[in-house]
Amino acid sequence: MDINVYRPAQLSDADRTVWTAIQAEAPRHGSSQMANPFLSPEFAEAVGRQRRDVRVAVLREDGPQGEPMAFFPYQRTATGVGRAVGLGLSDCQGLVHRPGFSWDARELLSACGLAIWEFDHLAAGQQPFQPSVTGTFASPVIDVADGWDSYVARMRERSARGTRGRLALERKLARAAGEVRYVHDERDPAMLRMLMDWKSAQYRRTGRSDRFSHPWIIALVEHLFHTRTESLMGLLSVLYAGGRPVAAHFGPQSRHVLACWFPAYDPAFAKFSPGMALHLRMAHGAADDGLSYLDLGRGQREHKDILKTRELFVSEGWVTRRHPVALAYQARRAPARALRNTVVSRPELRRPADRLLKSVGRVRAWKTAS
Repeated sequence: MDINVYRPAQLSDADRTVWTAIQAEAPRHGSSQMANPFLSPEFAEAVGRQRRDVRVAVLREDGPQGEPMAFFPYQRTATGVGRAVGLGLSDCQGLVHRPGFSWDARELLSACGLAIWEFDHLAAGQQPFQPSVTGTFASPVIDVADGWDSYVARMRERSARGTRGRLALERKLARAAGEVRYVHDERDPAMLRMLMDWKSAQYRRTGRSDRFSHPWIIALVEHLFHTRTESLMGLLSVLYAGGRPVAAHFGPQSRHVLACWFPAYDPAFAKFSPGMALHLRMAHGAADDGLSYLDLGRGQREHKDILKTRELFVSEGWVTRRHPVALAYQARRAPARALRNTVVSRPELRRPADRLLKSVGRVRAWKTAS
């Protein structure tokens, strides 16, 4: 096995073509997660434009001129700490490979100059990484491969009354605010900026870390918004009422999968559940575009439980080599990760934690206002 490491922008057109082809064909081989847009060369390149530490290992058989068998995108510090590309932002991670291909995880880390590689959304089926998994979590999806009507029928089987109510949300919104209009692929950059402002305010209001306080994340989202390749696009969807935007979502979309990434809504319309109405419209639009599913992302939330048709699974953990850097990094990160997972997985702990974070958000808002 020959392993060469490149910056994303250094990849040849031939290698990018192979990478894209592997993703396009993955669902036929039973590896639908490998078709996720977060595993695309475009996403690695987009993060690489903002972060100088992004690399891609290309694994070939039969020497340096051989056919690429797999692609491993990652980020690396000067001390050899590796992380999945966009760790904390990416909802699907791993090595993109041809069917049946296997690799040695520690040999890969050695070739990449890594003492440790951390992941928190590892796609299923990455067997060489499996011994390093410390936890596995559900990632709900909305299946639309059989069309919108089929999805609605499945929802009605679970709850006919609830489905009627959710499909009627737009009518209630229209009566209160005016005609409802949906744009599945909104190209107005001002709407993207509005969404980021909404999301930033939501993070602060709920006591969460504001991702959009980081200029590089804003630049990453803006770059993906303008990305329009055959295999990946940044999709901004907006729901309007009375000519006013009330909910919006932005996420990357591959040929088969729309990743639900940054949804937000105007709190003034919260009682009409505009976020739920928006997701239903997105599912309809994805079905019309011939996608397989919408990935709602890891985590337990009420709207995900309502909308999902099934669950995929992603894992977290770290692959390590015998190295002091690996031991030190793991010792520092493991306690915080274990505490977070304990809180998130137990409703009796998660709800008080959410209330505490919202209280922190209110205090922060009061201090800012005063």
